[in-house]
Amino acid sequence: MLKARTAVQSLKSYHPPLGGRQGLRLDFNENTVGCSPRVLERLRKLTGEELARYPEREPVEALMAKHLELQPGEVLLTNGTDEAIHLVCESYLEPGDEALIAVPTFAMYEIYAAATGAKVIAVPAGEDFQFPSGSILAAISERTRFIAVASPNNPTGTLAPQHHLLRIAQAAPHAALLVDEAYFEFCGATLMTRWRDVPNLFVSRTFSKAHGLAGLRIGVLAGNTEQMGILRRASSPYNLNSVALACLPEALADRQYVSSYVAAVLQGRDRLERELRLRGIKFWPSHANFVLLRLGGLNAAFIAGMRLRGILVRDRSSDPGCEGCVRITLGSAPDNDRLFAALNEVFEQMGLGEKVAQ
Repeated sequence: MLKARTAVQSLKSYHPPLGGRQGLRLDFNENTVGCSPRVLERLRKLTGEELARYPEREPVEALMAKHLELQPGEVLLTNGTDEAIHLVCESYLEPGDEALIAVPTFAMYEIYAAATGAKVIAVPAGEDFQFPSGSILAAISERTRFIAVASPNNPTGTLAPQHHLLRIAQAAPHAALLVDEAYFEFCGATLMTRWRDVPNLFVSRTFSKAHGLAGLRIGVLAGNTEQMGILRRASSPYNLNSVALACLPEALADRQYVSSYVAAVLQGRDRLERELRLRGIKFWPSHANFVLLRLGGLNAAFIAGMRLRGILVRDRSSDPGCEGCVRITLGSAPDNDRLFAALNEVFEQMGLGEKVAQ
């Protein structure tokens, strides 16, 4: 009887609650208004001939390198951040190796690392979800071959101090340190180019958040030229489809569209944090496009109340240390206004503090 590898059979399942998502979707940190009009126009002009050809990644990769002010050899376009994580794990982890992951965080780090047969060591975040740099340094061993850090982190919105990350990379030169900057546009903190000092550092980004291209699955992985050459061997030359490659240049070109959307998100984030503070509701200051708050036993009622008003928010109670927590994505100014109107009603119904200002 055919059997999968033991490591695969024992993997945790990750099934994001994507079904039945009717209403304003503030549960998956997506762009609430979608991509640039320039991307839509490019989609309308796609021809059958373009779709009949195998996708050609290199020209768009060169454009991406220029956009990031990198050399082409330092850049690899990926099928979302997920493929970037998968490639790093497949390239550097062997069965019996160790992978260090600060939790709570994005579930796919653990899944892709465990699929190789490596031992995954979860390192709990510090008080108030502070980045556990000391605990990670203490956990590094000669078997450590992969360390994953999201900065800003999901679901907490916290940043990992850059000097701490560089210290970790230097302390484990035999391990690949992947710093996931999926929410870079909402904070501006980056380790891009620092692999020129620490060649075991990799940085990934996505176009699923600020650029509104989650459906096209576009990401980018960057790092030391020699190491990126290794990763390129493990990557399919056709990992991005022709539609994604045709649209990405337009998304990169429309910087005003992205900056305008990011400005609306940051304004909404500040407003939400201010109102939660006034109501005495526990939350964690965020550097991303969402805010994590703790409602404890009222969590389920809050989520249900928001859904009744056509707004979806994400229950994060199953994440380590996140019992009774919910995560709320911010979006465009009109969508944020709709969010706050619903928050007023639900919080008042639940007897939670003063009225949210409109």
